Amino acid sequence: MRVRKLIMLFGVILLSLGIAGNVAAENKSGSFTLSPFAGGYVFEGDQSIDDEVTYGIGLGYNLNEKWGLETVFNQVDTEYEGSGSDVDVSLYRLDALYHFLPSGKLVPYLAAGIGGIYMDPDAGENDTDFLANYGGGVKLFLVDAVALRADVRHIITFGPTVNNVLYSLGLTFAFGGEPAYEDSDGDGVSDYLDKCPGTPKGISVDASGCPLDSDGDGVPDYLDKCPDTPQGATVDASGCPLDSDGDGVPDYLDKCPDTPQGASVDASGCPLDSDGDGVPDYLDKCPDTPEGATVDTRGCWVIKGVLFDSEKWFIKPGAHKALDAIVEVLEKTPELQLEVQGHTDSRGSKSLNKLLSEKRAKAVMKFLVEKGIAKDRLTAKGLWFTKPAASNDTSAGRAMNRRVDLMQVVRVR
Repeated sequence: MRVRKLIMLFGVILLSLGIAGNVAAENKSGSFTLSPFAGGYVFEGDQSIDDEVTYGIGLGYNLNEKWGLETVFNQVDTEYEGSGSDVDVSLYRLDALYHFLPSGKLVPYLAAGIGGIYMDPDAGENDTDFLANYGGGVKLFLVDAVALRADVRHIITFGPTVNNVLYSLGLTFAFGGEPAYEDSDGDGVSDYLDKCPGTPKGISVDASGCPLDSDGDGVPDYLDKCPDTPQGATVDASGCPLDSDGDGVPDYLDKCPDTPQGASVDASGCPLDSDGDGVPDYLDKCPDTPEGATVDTRGCWVIKGVLFDSEKWFIKPGAHKALDAIVEVLEKTPELQLEVQGHTDSRGSKSLNKLLSEKRAKAVMKFLVEKGIAKDRLTAKGLWFTKPAASNDTSAGRAMNRRVDLMQVVRVR
């Protein structure tokens, strides 16, 4: 009879497992549990009742991953020793369970609770007594929310007090609730909350499981080679501010972002202009132009407004103002020595234009000397039409080429 009962009860357990296989159940906080079981019930000796197979079911609720409540009913069909008289024993309990290592596959637990025991003999009066129990067990999870469960309890009944033992083997199924996910990448954030599930081992993460990005530049700290990038600065894959023109000044500080490659720049990323003439050094063909000098696009000192008529070298009265400005610069910088360079347009022979350009240079030099500039600070040179300032194909361009330039020769220390 006992064997037949055990076969029947384990059949119920396997049927329940088959039903649960169609349910997407997992080990969850807030889930309801169903726990069919079968086992043995040992009566204390002075009760004179045969130990017998027991079977039953538990219905529970997981308050969280560790704590749960469970109502349990189990039945024992046994006999009084020697007499052969049947006695049906029913137990009902309300238990509290505390689970250790709830996220593992093997979950041990402790349990305790209260309830009642009802005894219904064939001969004699039935009887109901209060009981308390304590014990523990282990759950081995076969799949996410189905566990093989073994349990042992010390049953204490009162009136009179007796000590019985209940041991059982069964299954526990969980339904509903919040999943108790694993932490696959070991960053301390459960998978169901982890927005960055593949974080490398040992990396500090935020509450979402994503690597920390202290400067908010989009590159996590563990990859960021420039961890203190200012807010809003565009960075590269290493977390360093972009420097689009490669001048050593990051874009967020660079006020001149299109500096040509190789040009020396200042702290603002703008090309250096050592002589302060408005022409950057990398373009300046005359890098030591004195302060106050008027320069052209090459950074060279030019005398604007001092132009000559064709085949003439006489200074026009309208040019005196421009030349007086040159005198002021020379007076402020007495260490300057200048080469006065005369130029022509391209019409006429080389020899004629060479002579003409020299006369134009000497005319300007004479004007400066007459204004008090020491002659030994000045030299004159004719460059004819070798260095045009404008195209010689137009009359306007040719007029611009009939000019005089100034070139610093040496700075006396």
